[in-house]
Amino acid sequence: MPKEADHIEGGGDKESEESTQETSQQTVRKRVRTNTPSPHRGTDTPQASPPRFVSVEELMETAKGVTNMALAHEIMVNQAFQVKPSEFPEGSLERRVKEIMHKAFWDCLEAQLKEDPPQYMHAIKLLAEMKETLLSFLLPGHGHLRSCIEEVLDLGLIQQQAENGALDIGSLSQFIIEMMGSLCAPCRDEDISKLKEITDFVPLLKAIFSLLDLMKLDMANFAVNSIRPHLMQQSVEYERNKFQEFLDKQPNALDYTEKWLTETAIDLRKASSTAASSDPLLPANVHNQAYLRLLKWNHLAEPFPETLLMDQARFQEMQQNVDVLVLLSSILLIVYTTTGEAISGLPGLMETLKNTVHAMLADMHNPSFCLQEALATTGEKLCMELSQCLSQHGYSTLSTDQKNTLMGQISATMQPDNTVRKLMDSRVQKYLLAFLESSQHKNSPPLAGGLAPVNKELRELAIRFSHLINFNKLVFSPFYQKILHKCLLSGECASTET
Repeated sequence: MPKEADHIEGGGDKESEESTQETSQQTVRKRVRTNTPSPHRGTDTPQASPPRFVSVEELMETAKGVTNMALAHEIMVNQAFQVKPSEFPEGSLERRVKEIMHKAFWDCLEAQLKEDPPQYMHAIKLLAEMKETLLSFLLPGHGHLRSCIEEVLDLGLIQQQAENGALDIGSLSQFIIEMMGSLCAPCRDEDISKLKEITDFVPLLKAIFSLLDLMKLDMANFAVNSIRPHLMQQSVEYERNKFQEFLDKQPNALDYTEKWLTETAIDLRKASSTAASSDPLLPANVHNQAYLRLLKWNHLAEPFPETLLMDQARFQEMQQNVDVLVLLSSILLIVYTTTGEAISGLPGLMETLKNTVHAMLADMHNPSFCLQEALATTGEKLCMELSQCLSQHGYSTLSTDQKNTLMGQISATMQPDNTVRKLMDSRVQKYLLAFLESSQHKNSPPLAGGLAPVNKELRELAIRFSHLINFNKLVFSPFYQKILHKCLLSGECASTET
């Protein structure tokens, strides 16, 4: 959309940026706790420094830094990251205002061009914007194209032609379309062809600006994909420096991270004492176990560690994936254990049963999902499929007692403390931990019994998990090392005194 229309509506090109900054400011306001003690210290503990109030300017500056850090992080960890156009919701007040203002702008332009003689002042400004946009697409080696654009879209000459009534807007528009065709991505060729079919000047200008906006996004996404392989080290240092700046302004910005690591060390120390193990806790072991805890996190009740806040949605998604895989592998283990050897070698049966169970559990994290009903229905469907398969291969079908036993055991997996479910959950956790510890090696850790049916999904999850963790370690390792050294040293002192 041309800049003049954007000025009318109050800066349309900044909608996406303002929305991002507003979201970041809300996050900062929620998480910056300048007046509260550390969450894991007693309320009677004196404060290290008096309460400090934050000015609006400091808050805005902090929000901007957090926004930039979040954007750089998203580019690095999200391989599917793309810059997308900002659109207001359908039927919203903002969308209606935008449409009304844009319509008023184009109606005004059309009225000016229909005057006698035509008024080209705003049309020339639009041509200047088009020229500026086309030049922004050029690379250093596009010297010939740059010369052509500068020559044909010579604004001084165009102004003289307009004053003398000799301006040919149509030929200039066709030249712009030809330039766009030579610079656009192949996926825009069809859009270029449609432009050539438009004969009315004002609708043509509107369509040109719309396509130029899409070409800007294409160029931005191409640039992101091109430089991503070279950004790793710079991104690590950039995120670390930005977080350090944030930490300098908000010294308590690591409280939840410290709480997360300290509680993990305490839990491991308790487990070690119960097992009568004399092996000292290593920082790497505590750190990896802490990351596993994130897959069991209560996101509604517990604040997420600050160093992982930008990835909270990803960890929540992986946590849901783990829940599905645990329940899926538990049900399949029950089926094959209960039914016996009759189905163990039947080709294609495992995949059929797996697809059935997976389809039934696909929405298990939706608020309206009833796990009890889904498991009951799953048991019935599996019994039907097993009986049909056994009958086709000459085996006797499941008896009523076998069906009732199988459906009862499947329904029992609804309870988190179910024996089979706890067993498979433990095996999945151990696999992810082993994958995390061996992430630098080419070979995957061995699969425990019962995980073979979900091997593909589990490995894909483990790769995503380890990639996210490894990048997080690269960025925040200096902060983690200090916290781990502190909590492990204090734990050793406490053990010695005991």
